[in-house]
Amino acid sequence: MPALEQARLLGGIGSILMLLTFVPYAGPVLSIIGFILVLIAIKYISDYTGDRTIFNNYLIAVIIGIISAIVAAVMGVAGFLGSMGLLMAGGPMATLTGMLMTLIVVLIVVWILGIIAAIFIRRSFNSISIALNIKMFSTAALLYFIGAILTIILVGAILSLIAIILQIVAFFQIPAEKAPPPPPPPT
Repeated sequence: MPALEQARLLGGIGSILMLLTFVPYAGPVLSIIGFILVLIAIKYISDYTGDRTIFNNYLIAVIIGIISAIVAAVMGVAGFLGSMGLLMAGGPMATLTGMLMTLIVVLIVVWILGIIAAIFIRRSFNSISIALNIKMFSTAALLYFIGAILTIILVGAILSLIAIILQIVAFFQIPAEKAPPPPPPPT
């Protein structure tokens, strides 16, 4: 199967799986599988176009996303444990304040990392849009970026979902490669 057809299939299916994040129990696993499939699809596109920055930018975005999840988990656990210490020492008001401050700091750090990841996704998708002449990738990239910025006021989550839907459409707009003509018969 030619590289662009694989990219179309893997990217489309992966993007659909990314939409299933909210399915109880299986959602996060399906979403991770979707991200991996999209990453592979973008690798195929990068190899096909000969532009390594397409894959590198998306890979950086994925790495930043993983770092963001780790930071959220570590800071969340540290904040919880610290709040338990405050509960033992200073009572419920100090605990509530400590937990609230930790939550705010975690959200701000994750928000900033999300914006940075969206910048790299935008770079990757804009390059794909130019290389394959599929403008839907640029539109999805813009919505990812605006969605990341507006996530702080929750409107961004809706824009990010719309961006994923446009990403699905963009992947399925990738044209099929024409197979090379068969060799001429021997004379």
